[in-house]
Amino acid sequence: MSPPSGTAAADPAATTAPTGPSRPVVITALGITQILAWGSTFYLLAVLAPVIAGDTGWPKTFVVGGLTLGLVAASLISPRVGRAVEATGGRPVLVGSALVMAAGLALLGLATTRTLYLGAWLVIGLGMGAGLYDAAFATLGRLYGSTARSAITTLTLFGGFASTVGWPLSAFLVETLGWRGACFSYAAMHVLVIAPLYLTLLPRRPAPAPVASPTLSGDAPGKAASSPAPAAGGERLLRLTLSAALTVSGLATAVLSVHLITVLQTRDLALAAAVGLAALVGPSQVGARVLEAWIGRRYHPIWTAGASASLTFAGVALLASGHAGILTLALVCYGAGIGIRSIVKGTLPLALFGAHGYAALMGRLALPQLLVAALAPLAGAWLMEAIGPDALLLALIGITALDAAFVVAIALQIRRR
Repeated sequence: MSPPSGTAAADPAATTAPTGPSRPVVITALGITQILAWGSTFYLLAVLAPVIAGDTGWPKTFVVGGLTLGLVAASLISPRVGRAVEATGGRPVLVGSALVMAAGLALLGLATTRTLYLGAWLVIGLGMGAGLYDAAFATLGRLYGSTARSAITTLTLFGGFASTVGWPLSAFLVETLGWRGACFSYAAMHVLVIAPLYLTLLPRRPAPAPVASPTLSGDAPGKAASSPAPAAGGERLLRLTLSAALTVSGLATAVLSVHLITVLQTRDLALAAAVGLAALVGPSQVGARVLEAWIGRRYHPIWTAGASASLTFAGVALLASGHAGILTLALVCYGAGIGIRSIVKGTLPLALFGAHGYAALMGRLALPQLLVAALAPLAGAWLMEAIGPDALLLALIGITALDAAFVVAIALQIRRR
């Protein structure tokens, strides 16, 4: 918040850099580790689930349920992770996440019973909660304060290639070493590659990160708003609205990330055609992030949030229309919307509340978002069976419209600050 005296305040975090490796080196290190961490955990079962089910005889729904359990564990630990990043600058937390993921993946490779399999995913989930986007964004915010926006945007560009790298790598490891060997290989990668990158290329001590309070017109580093700080009740309302917006915006993504190909097949598409169309989502995400990195820095992140909500709504609405001829446009809009939503997750909280306490706030905001990511696909499967894919898409239209309404509510609250 800006000082109640009404005078502009300098943000030392905007001019003071943490000691240690340079900013480009830190961002590149985090980018590489995010690609590897996402590919070896969140995207792992896209390749391994059928192989694990075939080898063990366990139902595929049970196998995939391991990831759901892991995401629930990640959500529950996220507030503690945020506080730990706030206190340490993130380096010890991220090193720990790599070691915990390694332990979980090693257990997964050893799993011969359902209990051990689920236990392995619980451990992996704890590592995911401490080592994926939310923790990485919190680390960048803690390190670079109000100037972290461009770093967060650049990190999402790296992250957009996680499945592009992870799926072929997993397929290669499974083909050459089997699914258990793939798990052991990924465990070794976390110990021998990811953890050393964190240890050697992240600053040991972050610079102080005081509060900066931007306005709707932009969030240039070092500028603080001259408006008085909002009352405590207004700040709580803004935090709740932000949490609701980020959580609701992830619902459509969580559902369609699992069921998109099934939905496309209900539009009279063969499996190969559905997979080919769904592949448009990835490039659309990266393309939208590149565009945001180019022009987004000129504007307050609430405009990016508005663009994300609008594009996602348009994509889902076009998908629900049932016209095969506009499916390409639908998927490009949807992919672009969810692509820049990842940027909004990291930059909007920083712009609204400043760098002070940013890492802890990110941990609190991550809890409901990760719960949604864990449970929404299961709810989506039930809804498709109970009421059909068209009704599911209508529900997602309502959800994306609600997301847009929350963004408008945040914008109105910003204008009143």
